[in-house]
Amino acid sequence: MANGPGDRGGAYAGQGVVVTGAGRGIGAALARAFAAAGARVVVNDLDAAAARTVAAECGGTAVPGDAASAEGVAALVDRARAVLGDIDVWCANAGVAPVGGAGAPAAAWASAWEVNVLAHVRAADLLLPRWLERGSGRFVATVSAAGVLTMLGSAPYAVTKHGALAFAEWLAATYRHRGVRVHALCPQGVRTDMLASTGAVGEALLAPTALDPSDVAGALLAGLREDRFLILPHPEVAEYYAVRATDPDRWLGGMNRLQRELERNEAL
Repeated sequence: MANGPGDRGGAYAGQGVVVTGAGRGIGAALARAFAAAGARVVVNDLDAAAARTVAAECGGTAVPGDAASAEGVAALVDRARAVLGDIDVWCANAGVAPVGGAGAPAAAWASAWEVNVLAHVRAADLLLPRWLERGSGRFVATVSAAGVLTMLGSAPYAVTKHGALAFAEWLAATYRHRGVRVHALCPQGVRTDMLASTGAVGEALLAPTALDPSDVAGALLAGLREDRFLILPHPEVAEYYAVRATDPDRWLGGMNRLQRELERNEAL
């Protein structure tokens, strides 16, 4: 890419950017931020009306539809290429956060795997040949802090977000020298419908420090400018991640204390 990513004043001028799950929340904020930086943006969401609204706001193109299934990803890539000519940045932002533990319904586990992990794998499989041929391309995975830490109350979300981070790491390790840049966006709480859907657990753990989606988009552009793999809109996540890596028993003890506190509060 000719311009340094994340710079103000049209750093993405003329570049083609696809954002999945962009009808609201973080995805909508990403679409607006890239458009403000000069990009031509494809706005994808299952909610066609929401996708069209955001696309109209940012001068982009709405391409509603499924961004997870093999057929849906292929259709989105084809349509995006028809609109953009080529795809410079792919933001794999669509996600689901079903609640529950090991006993969560099989459909919830399957949906989490499809949307939170396999959507990334399928998109990368289709994008990589052209990116490797030309020697450039950017893959942005909205992983969430659950991918580097965990998420109490939602085993499917925690497990699949770890999978999303693992795949992003693998992409970066495998293709960095060939011009493919990979970034994992890992916020904690963000004021979105997904946070609201997490109920009492999300309210207790995430809401107090929740950011606006625009703050997360700003953190991403700053991270791209600095070419960082791990982008942490909540800086304290780096400290938690370090403790998790260097003293896992201490970290797990702390998380279990939080779990017990949640259980006591629920009992009141």
